[in-house]
Amino acid sequence: MPTHRPKRAPRGPALSKSKIVAAALALIDKNGAADFSLRDVARRLGVYPTAIYCHVPSRNALIGEITAFAMRDIVPPVSPRNWRAWLKGLFRRYRAAVRRHPNIAPLLGAQLVSNIGVDARMIEGVLVALSHAGYRGRPLVDAFNAVIAAMSGFVTMEFGPEPAEDPRGWAADLERRVRALGTAEHPVLARHLPALANRAFILRWQNGTKVPLDRSFEAFIESVIEGLAVRARRRARKGQRPKFSSKFDPSEGHATHSVRP
Repeated sequence: MPTHRPKRAPRGPALSKSKIVAAALALIDKNGAADFSLRDVARRLGVYPTAIYCHVPSRNALIGEITAFAMRDIVPPVSPRNWRAWLKGLFRRYRAAVRRHPNIAPLLGAQLVSNIGVDARMIEGVLVALSHAGYRGRPLVDAFNAVIAAMSGFVTMEFGPEPAEDPRGWAADLERRVRALGTAEHPVLARHLPALANRAFILRWQNGTKVPLDRSFEAFIESVIEGLAVRARRRARKGQRPKFSSKFDPSEGHATHSVRP
């Protein structure tokens, strides 16, 4: 009598970290990041949640991988020696990356878990750029923090998510409230309100996916970079001032002064 070998159970889809990250990012693009979970990712991939944990140990780790994947191309190709052009390119490429995946905006900067996927090339580039701008020591740390905060802060605000509950009703109500601010009691606001309405932070009811703030962003990065340049020049001037020391010389009968470099 012939023997029959038991049939093998059908194999699930071959998993990898890259497939998990792509599926997770697609979910966030569709539904937002607020209620995102590993179970959702497993369901999308048709596997048990335990299969996800074989590749990514936690939700926080997955968020780090997602942000790293979304930001993988933000390092400019130009040399950081041309520090102004390099920083402008970094800001623009970062904004473009968030614009492609606006629902990740709340995960950036405000959540330390996004640091898991930090790109050392980006950090190195910022430090090299600031070094060529003239920063050293503790001022370099301060300037680095200013660049990172500037890079993430404007974009996070611009592409912050709209309310999930009744977004149209919420937007219509906020528009009415904003337009009602233009009264005689606030004459400057009233005069500029037509230009500000829905194109300025605080006074808008749609985020950057619908009304991008392109001109404001360019003005912002220009202001940041010029501010860094001014601070660097100011510190350079202070460092070039001669430092005087005086001591009493008995042969001269009075104090002599010398200049220390």
